[in-house]
Amino acid sequence: MTERGTIIEIGWNLDNSYTHLPQLFFTNLNPTPVSSPELIILNHSLATSLGLKAEALRSIDGVAVLAGNHVPKGALPLAQAYAGHQFGYFALLGDGRALLLGEQVTPLGERLDIQLKGSGKTPYSRGGDGRASLGPMLREYIISEAMNGLRIATTRSLAVVTTGDSIIRETEETGAILTRIASSHLRVGTFQYVSKWGTVEELRALADYTLQRHFSNFDFDNNQYLFLLKEVIKRQAILIAKWQLVGFIHGVMNTDNMTISGETIDYGPCAFMDTYDPATVFSSIDIHGRYAYGNQPQIGGWNLARFAETLLPLIHDNQEEAVKLAQNAVEDFTELYNCNWLTGMRAKLGIFNEEPQDEDLIRELLSMMYKHCSDYTNTFIALTFDKCEDMALFSTEEFTNWHKLWKERLGRQKESKESSRQLMRNSNPAIIPRNHRVEEALEAAVKQGDYSVMEKLLDVISNPYAHSPKQADYSTPPPPSSEPYRTFCGT
Repeated sequence: MTERGTIIEIGWNLDNSYTHLPQLFFTNLNPTPVSSPELIILNHSLATSLGLKAEALRSIDGVAVLAGNHVPKGALPLAQAYAGHQFGYFALLGDGRALLLGEQVTPLGERLDIQLKGSGKTPYSRGGDGRASLGPMLREYIISEAMNGLRIATTRSLAVVTTGDSIIRETEETGAILTRIASSHLRVGTFQYVSKWGTVEELRALADYTLQRHFSNFDFDNNQYLFLLKEVIKRQAILIAKWQLVGFIHGVMNTDNMTISGETIDYGPCAFMDTYDPATVFSSIDIHGRYAYGNQPQIGGWNLARFAETLLPLIHDNQEEAVKLAQNAVEDFTELYNCNWLTGMRAKLGIFNEEPQDEDLIRELLSMMYKHCSDYTNTFIALTFDKCEDMALFSTEEFTNWHKLWKERLGRQKESKESSRQLMRNSNPAIIPRNHRVEEALEAAVKQGDYSVMEKLLDVISNPYAHSPKQADYSTPPPPSSEPYRTFCGT
């Protein structure tokens, strides 16, 4: 290891505002060193936006930081404590295999968490080994970067390194560490943890920190904690609507996986829907479909109600009044979600203005798509480019009737046909990270050490609205299979 002067040249500009909170919230802990770290993938553009020098990160010293073998100047590594409802059951949780190195202050003045995922045991490991395997870390890298390309708020992936050490799951697997970037790792579960095991003043400290971290540019009304609740509700309504609009299924919407910032986090058993079906579930552990595609808005509202419960002592001194104010705020979620979803669906159909019958038009299309087992993404692409030929849906009389009504609807707005078509191109991704393509990339990487398949996939999904010729091969649905696609909580 060279002198720390070399490390500083990477561009680290770390602060540690989270450590100003009471000790209840975290445990200071250094990463557990690994034997032989090797950089697998580095997000150059993200590194630059963070104020980091990509080439320096690729050096021995840079990889040592990404692997947890060296703590950069200014870092105060810690594991965060939190709780959460997992499939409806409350549990004490926390960073069981992740450490927050610190908060990078970027050249633009943004403050972003730098977290190592798979960095070793913590007090919250609950019997686990604190490590992660290569496949799930690459999966998170791929999906989180795809979400960023889809313009959906998300944590980002800076790098994945292998550790040189094997880990034992069902079989022996290659150990890996992912460097995750987030606006923060504050979760609904963070508030649940403090509400359950902390004092009201510790809860207030967390709420005040959250307001400063994420809402400092807002004008608070006379009740800043009710304002906090309402703003989180707004962000989650926007986020979940965007999930639904692209067919994304998170798979494990526990309260500890809902961020206060409104970013998508924890890409475990997530996947994208091919054939449209609201009951679609991919996660192997979601045997009752709690987190199915069609249930995600409802679960979002349920999670936000749990968040509201934690804030009751701060919202009002009178319990009854606090409950009333919080309940009114949470009840707004459904309308906010529906508004965002309808706006997004109108855009997917090239509609600029609002008419009362729009929702019926949209839901009739979705009903036909479900009936005829239509591919969700490709149906909207076909409508976008007026190529309604290749799917069974398009040959039906009911679609012909619907198509006529849709064209009439477009004719009742002042915008031109070309403007409408451009709106659809900007609202309907040409591609999503198809599950079979993701699996293909992961198999090549993990089993063969071939990262070229993943690199090509990352390239085409980085700008899903480009509608470029090179994306065409990646838009094909998977071949028919007798077995449903299943995902697993490996991250």
